[in-house]
Amino acid sequence: MKAPINRGTLLVLQVLVGLAFLVVWHLLTTVPMADGKPLMPPFFFSTPLDVLARTVKDFSGTEIWRHLGITLLETLLAFGFGAIGGIVVGFAFARRELLAAIFDPYVKAANALPRVVLAPIFALWFGLGIWSKVALGFTLVFFIVFFNVYQGIKEVSPTVLANARMLGMNERQLLRHVYWPAALTWMFSSLHTSVGFALVGAVVGEYLGSAGGLGYKIHEAESVFDVTGVFSGMLILAVFVIVIDTVVTMIENRLLVWRPDMAAKTV
Repeated sequence: MKAPINRGTLLVLQVLVGLAFLVVWHLLTTVPMADGKPLMPPFFFSTPLDVLARTVKDFSGTEIWRHLGITLLETLLAFGFGAIGGIVVGFAFARRELLAAIFDPYVKAANALPRVVLAPIFALWFGLGIWSKVALGFTLVFFIVFFNVYQGIKEVSPTVLANARMLGMNERQLLRHVYWPAALTWMFSSLHTSVGFALVGAVVGEYLGSAGGLGYKIHEAESVFDVTGVFSGMLILAVFVIVIDTVVTMIENRLLVWRPDMAAKTV
């Protein structure tokens, strides 16, 4: 069996990868070539130092916190509603084959709709406030969670189910002790992915039409060719996703402590 990777070593390697990327970016945008110009003009690609300086400057003020709060609220609402809806509907469809068979073509058709096309429609329905962004993020999160939960329930071993029924478990006990644990791994796998998609839905909605949020800030910077502002907004979004994903991981580790790999970490 492979030895687990040391957490400290992993963190160091991750930091080194990020630093290497920043160094390469810095060199390509600052070191002159044969013609006296850098390979990547700073006007189009900015520089890491300029982006970090802009980010620090933004966080030293109050305006960025308002935009960050708007995007955070939209992301959390989209993530929460989409995850709950995907879990509930996924369980229902997995446990009732007739229901799944009837709605199967409609679910696939709805999932195939381009989300960018839906964004203007949601703006017409719900206005330019937060709910049009929440609706867009919901459509991105819901289907990811739904398909994973559905598959997780369907993957439950028939032998395990037969043994559980032989022990006298009713449907409620099966749901709690068999189906739910089986679906948790699939569910959290989808939640890690859907965190980013919830944020994408919020930011795209803000980008297309809003008076606040990180997407609005990025669009505002693009409209005046402020590449540094655009990259600064993207950096904030990346950190934002990592923080939310870390929270999801903490919840996952708490709920899945019974797994062999998780139990080994707690010893």
